[in-house]
Amino acid sequence: MPVLNILHLVGSAHDKFYCDLSRLYAQDCLAATADPSLYNFQIAYITPDRQWRFPDSLSREDIALTKPIPVFDAIQFLTGQNIDMMLPQMFCIPGMTQYRALFDLLKIPYIGNTPDIMAIAAHKARAKAIVEAAGVKVPRGELLRQGDIPTITPPAVVKPVSSDNSLGVVLVKDVTEYDAALKKAFEYASEVIVEAFIELGREVRCGIIVKDGELIGLPLEEYLVDPHDKPIRNYADKLQQTDDGDLHLTAKDNIKAWILDPNDPITQKVQQVAKRCHQALGCRHYSLFDFRIDPKGQPWFLEAGLYCSFAPKSVISSMAKAAGIPLNDLLITAINETLGSNKKVLQN
Repeated sequence: MPVLNILHLVGSAHDKFYCDLSRLYAQDCLAATADPSLYNFQIAYITPDRQWRFPDSLSREDIALTKPIPVFDAIQFLTGQNIDMMLPQMFCIPGMTQYRALFDLLKIPYIGNTPDIMAIAAHKARAKAIVEAAGVKVPRGELLRQGDIPTITPPAVVKPVSSDNSLGVVLVKDVTEYDAALKKAFEYASEVIVEAFIELGREVRCGIIVKDGELIGLPLEEYLVDPHDKPIRNYADKLQQTDDGDLHLTAKDNIKAWILDPNDPITQKVQQVAKRCHQALGCRHYSLFDFRIDPKGQPWFLEAGLYCSFAPKSVISSMAKAAGIPLNDLLITAINETLGSNKKVLQN
């Protein structure tokens, strides 16, 4: 069976934060899934100046030793590499949209969702509108631009329409707090979404994978929230920066987040809603959704996060492991869904 040439697309065309986040996950993926009998991994590393590098590894030393080149030189290099498929590891908006579209133009298949679906999912208001039209419950909300005045009576959650990791998210308990909350949210995006606060409850995340065309719901991840002390999650619950400047995943400590027992009665209900979201948005290969569970057990869609880096600490990887699906099997399943009837298909 031929070895697959897989390109890992890493870095960020937006800023250093997303560049470091991408490198963190991609490094773990490369280390955990390396199998010379199956894959030949290559790396394309993009920096915020939109220069490309093709380093031997993602160590800072190897990156620094690699000559940066502009996109047209990078395209010329890529077209001569006989790449079978690309694995997207970029989390910034350009990385999730423009750079995936480039590989569509180059006719290089890639794991994960298409640029148009990624753009919709990254815009919380658009994703909410689509899943609501499919019958999924969403918190009442409004989309604001600079100068708009919110009309939702607090408590309400104010958040940038297109940021991840809870950046700029504020719980407003009184109308007097709106100005400060909006000012903070507008630091991260030109549009802000204000949503009615859904009482806790619980907060969970549900992953869906596709195997042989069938949607499979994975065990849920539940987050540490509390109606009094911690009504919403924030940035510190997800990421921290270490003294040497590297990012650390704080949500992977089994204290702030943990995999839920599949026998929990909420699991099946959330999985059904997540599958509806997956289909409504037009997802492929896999998907990931956050839900707020109110005190009556009703799931409310919060947002979609349609990425998986196939690192051991990736949420979908952790969920799959809990379902008895090893990381390499998860990757092979995604590869098979991506390549379809093409001749280079792996067995798992």
